[in-house]
Amino acid sequence: MRTALVYHEEMTAARLLWDDPECEIERPERLTAAVERLQQGGLEQRCLQLAAREASEAELGLVHSPEYVSLLRGTQALSTEELQALSGQYDAVYFHPSTFHCARLAAGAALQLVDAVLTGTAHNGFALVRPPGHHSQRAAANGFCVFNNVAIAARYAQKRHGVCRILIVDWDVHHGQGIQYIFEDDPSVLYFSWHRYEHGRFWPYLRESDADAVGLGPGRGFTVNLPWNQVGMGNADYMAAFLHVLLPVAFEFDPELVLISAGFDSAIGDPEGQMQATPECFAHLTQLLQVLAGGRVCAVLEGGYHLESLSQSVCMVVKALLGDPAPPLLGPMVPRHSALESIQSVWAAQAPHWTSLWRQGSTPTLSLSTCSPERRPSAVSPGGPKCKAAEAQTSAVLSSLLDQLHLYTTPPVRTVIALTTPAAALVLPPDVLHQEGSAPREETQAWARLHEALTQDTAFTALGKVLHLLNGILDGQVSSGIATTPAAAPTLEVVLRQGLSRGAQRVFCVALGQLDRPPDLANDGRTLWLNIRGKEAAALSTFHVSVPLSGTTGGFLSCILALVLPLAYGFQPDLVLVALGPAHGLQDPQAALLAALLRGPAGGRVLVLVEQESTCQLVGVLARVLHGEPPPSLGPFSMASPDDLQALVHLRGQLEAQWEMLQVVAPSGVP
Repeated sequence: MRTALVYHEEMTAARLLWDDPECEIERPERLTAAVERLQQGGLEQRCLQLAAREASEAELGLVHSPEYVSLLRGTQALSTEELQALSGQYDAVYFHPSTFHCARLAAGAALQLVDAVLTGTAHNGFALVRPPGHHSQRAAANGFCVFNNVAIAARYAQKRHGVCRILIVDWDVHHGQGIQYIFEDDPSVLYFSWHRYEHGRFWPYLRESDADAVGLGPGRGFTVNLPWNQVGMGNADYMAAFLHVLLPVAFEFDPELVLISAGFDSAIGDPEGQMQATPECFAHLTQLLQVLAGGRVCAVLEGGYHLESLSQSVCMVVKALLGDPAPPLLGPMVPRHSALESIQSVWAAQAPHWTSLWRQGSTPTLSLSTCSPERRPSAVSPGGPKCKAAEAQTSAVLSSLLDQLHLYTTPPVRTVIALTTPAAALVLPPDVLHQEGSAPREETQAWARLHEALTQDTAFTALGKVLHLLNGILDGQVSSGIATTPAAAPTLEVVLRQGLSRGAQRVFCVALGQLDRPPDLANDGRTLWLNIRGKEAAALSTFHVSVPLSGTTGGFLSCILALVLPLAYGFQPDLVLVALGPAHGLQDPQAALLAALLRGPAGGRVLVLVEQESTCQLVGVLARVLHGEPPPSLGPFSMASPDDLQALVHLRGQLEAQWEMLQVVAPSGVP
């Protein structure tokens, strides 16, 4: 895994030369704070460091008009008074004699990152740039943005590298209308943006920022807008948006490259967004995107104006790109009512265009939010007046959350495999460790007494290795692991009971194949048992769920995105157990995707048990994804069958009241 970090200190040269409360928050310290935090955390040193180059004027012309590029070139010779006058012709923009150079470096950094990823020099990466770009249009600067860095990078990837399908994910708190305008009639680019909207009363005050703006002509359905109509959206809301909107559509689109317009004014503490998502949430979002496009993910900095929140969030994204496990999400995982209304509005607008959004069996109906022309915008544009008391309160909350985040330490060993018999054909990353040791014989004997099958020589040896691996995970020495056993069912029960006895507060167990929940397992809420490949879809209790294994790509993805992950994130486990038992039925890419996605909910603490009859190839691919590599492709998308959809509807109806992360429709009568 190689993660590129593209930066150039000369991008800090441009700064505001006159008093302008609206623009003063876009300052050089945004970059220097992020770089310093990366250096302090040892992250910069772990990356492939690339110095940004200037984009050529021909490259800028992939998106911008020649006249606009010429205008910007001329700003290098203008006086301060002339720069101020020109800036006043645009919305929330300032120019400096170095702006043209800085903006060419910003665009060039994005292109350099795309080159590194698409040539295989790096697998993914982050471009730390300013000025940002996603508001910039063909012939107009806008909202601090001069050249549209991500849009130029997308067009460059298509022209230079022949990429056919590109996903752009814009998680900045402002709508990237510049990107939308550039690609709104283009089905080769899927643009997803969530943004503070407040029914059109927040900057940039555009009707086309609403959910029913889905693109034009052949591009209909390839613009996906998720408008937040209230402030205060947090981790649960962002995760729900990814699980129920973005990822289903993205898997169906099947991108070859993912570009992130990575704005962190959508993080807690930022005066622009006034949202509550914590920095580690962006690590989870990044991990979810890494299962797409073979892991070819390029993040490019956009907004973010609270320096501590910005720099911590940048670090979280870089750690995720490096393959580090994401820290567990803090706080209750319950989406807000307003967030569910927004998600429902997106479903209503997008379901005609994407079969992956049909999984409820019908198209949701909802009156879409609109910007009333009679009501003048009341929210501020970037950098406007703020409530100082609210800022102080939010800063105190942020400080407390960051203190908790600093307490989280990444285990020294990322991935361990424990094999009962040597496997010479196994191909693994060089730093995946082969475990040689076992638990003390007395401990293994005590647990083996639960099942006669575990007293057999091979099963007993495997149990000792599994217990040793589990203890390493619970002690914080190992993040994740894979173990083989000839007796999956009794070994799984022992591992589950040992985990609970060793202090795990909540264990999420995903059992595939002929593996039944132990009948005497306490139903005390400490264990959530999900059986995939059950005979029928059934919620036997709040903490015991069974679902059949789908035979289609769309059905499998719907099961994972609409059931497994919402349950896992809602449960907030300390430990995730995945057991591939007899006749589990998963193809290797399906098992790999499941394991990769389940790295998130428990902060990377995942133990996978594999029935010994499985192939070395399966063990190898599982080890690689737990180590942070992307899973192999599932192949062509095929729509879920009516039976799969009905099973999902049935289960959601039974479980939504207890597990709010399953909800995609706002409950009626709830404020």
